[in-house]
Amino acid sequence: MKNQASVLYAPAADSSSAPHQKKEFTISVFTENQIGLLSRIAIMFSRRKINVESLNVSPTEIEGISRFTIVIAEVEEVVSKLNRQIEKQVEVLKSYYNVNEDIVWQELAMYKVPTSVISEKAKVERLLREYGAQAVAIRSDYTVFETVGHREETDGLLNALAPYGLIEFVRSARVAIIKDSEGFHAKLKEFEQHEPSQEVIENEFLDKRDEVFTM
Repeated sequence: MKNQASVLYAPAADSSSAPHQKKEFTISVFTENQIGLLSRIAIMFSRRKINVESLNVSPTEIEGISRFTIVIAEVEEVVSKLNRQIEKQVEVLKSYYNVNEDIVWQELAMYKVPTSVISEKAKVERLLREYGAQAVAIRSDYTVFETVGHREETDGLLNALAPYGLIEFVRSARVAIIKDSEGFHAKLKEFEQHEPSQEVIENEFLDKRDEVFTM
């Protein structure tokens, strides 16, 4: 009999370590507060067919400097190229991108539920306490609760309240702070050291204005 060659099958590679697997990134853009920048940044995402999961614009610790916090799901190579394109905008001072492990982040969610359900069903009240929900508006026909947390936490309460006549739900965009960041004050000082602003040069003709402007 002929010996049949045995075939060895290598185990499938772990998809979690795939270099081109999409994952969630948070892009933090520090910029001067100028009209029109948001639309130009939005075009960069739409041209690449990248869906923006969350977008927040807020002030920073420096007056006149705004912070864009943008959440997307994409491969790192694409995010890196996109980040470089964002930094080419004149008004952009600096842009960073981070995975969730590198940031501290939160989202706020609000839930409108019938007040009668809360008073009649103890289970709903326990759910609200379990998720740390706080009442922010109480009326005879409905009550509005708010929670702060990660997406899976706010989604958890959303799914739990769905069978009890949930009237309305809304969630804010993400706010995030980079764990290893020293704040933009330090970065701004670093920029000034590497690229100091030029001293104001007085107009050499000012002391000769009588001669220059004589007709």
